[in-house]
Amino acid sequence: MWRNPAQSGERKSPEAKDSVPLPSLNLNVKMEIVGNTVLITGGCSGIGKIMGRMCLEKRASRLIIWDIDEEAVNATVKEFSALGSVYGHKVDISSPESIDKAYADTKDACGDVEILINCAGIITNNKTFSEQTDADIIRTIDINTKGAMFVTLRYIKDMRARGFGHICNITSSAGMLSLPKMSLYAASKWAAIGWSDSVRIELQRAKSPVHVTTIAPYFINTGMFDGIRSFFKIQNPETVARKTLRAIEHNRGYLGIPFTQHFIRLMQGIFPVRWFDFVFGDICGLYTVMDHFTGRKK
Repeated sequence: MWRNPAQSGERKSPEAKDSVPLPSLNLNVKMEIVGNTVLITGGCSGIGKIMGRMCLEKRASRLIIWDIDEEAVNATVKEFSALGSVYGHKVDISSPESIDKAYADTKDACGDVEILINCAGIITNNKTFSEQTDADIIRTIDINTKGAMFVTLRYIKDMRARGFGHICNITSSAGMLSLPKMSLYAASKWAAIGWSDSVRIELQRAKSPVHVTTIAPYFINTGMFDGIRSFFKIQNPETVARKTLRAIEHNRGYLGIPFTQHFIRLMQGIFPVRWFDFVFGDICGLYTVMDHFTGRKK
C-alpha cells in the first residue's frame, strides 16, 4: 500500500468527511468531482490513469488507485503526488478476498468513496473461440465482468446507506457487436453492459440518489488494442477520459463514444442479419479488425 498525505490544509482527512454536508435527495443533483474521493480500478494505465490525473486536476479530495501491478501503483502514486492526495493499493479484482482486504484497508486510510470508476479490463488474444482455453475464459470473465460486480457490491451498499454516490462502469462498444476473434472480450462486455444498466434501473426505481453511468467506447488508442486495423476512427484516450468524467458529473445513464455508437442497436434492428454482416462486417471491415492484433506490450 502507498499513500501520499494531503498536500495542503485544504485537503480533508478521512475523519473530516463527517463534516461534509450530504446533498439533498434531489435525484438530478450534479455530481461534483471537486471535494469528493474517487476510486479507479485499473488506474495505472490507459484511460484509468488519465482519468485519475484529471480528477486531481479537478480538485478531487483524494484519488484512490487500485491495480494488480504493485510496481505500477507505486510509480503512479509517486507521479501524481504533486497534484493532490493519492492512495494506492495492489488489488486482484477477480478475487473477492483481495477486494475485501483492499476495501477494509482503503476505508481505514481514506474513509468513504463518493465516486467509483470500474475501469480495469483485459483482452487475452485474437484467437477464435475454438482455440481458447478454460483459463482464457475464466480470466476474461473474472476481470471484465465479475471484477466490476465484486467491487461495486462492496461500495454500493455504503453509497445507498449514505444516500450519495456515483458508480461508473467502463464497458465497450464490443458489448453490442459480435466480433470474430474477440468472442471472449465481447461476451464479457455484453454481460457488463446488461448488469450495469440493470443496476442503474434498480436504483432509479428505488428513487435512490446514487447514480450509475455505463460508458461504451469504441477502440481506444491506449496500447491495449495495438495492431487492430479499423475503418472507423480509433478514439483518443484523453477525449474518452474527459467525456467519461463529464458523463459522471451530469449523471448520464449511458454514453457511447463516439456518439455514433448509440446507433449500433438501431442498425442491428433495422438490417437483416446478412445485410448487417455484409455492410458492417465486410464493407466496413469490423469482422477483420482483430486479424493483426498484438495488444499492449509490457
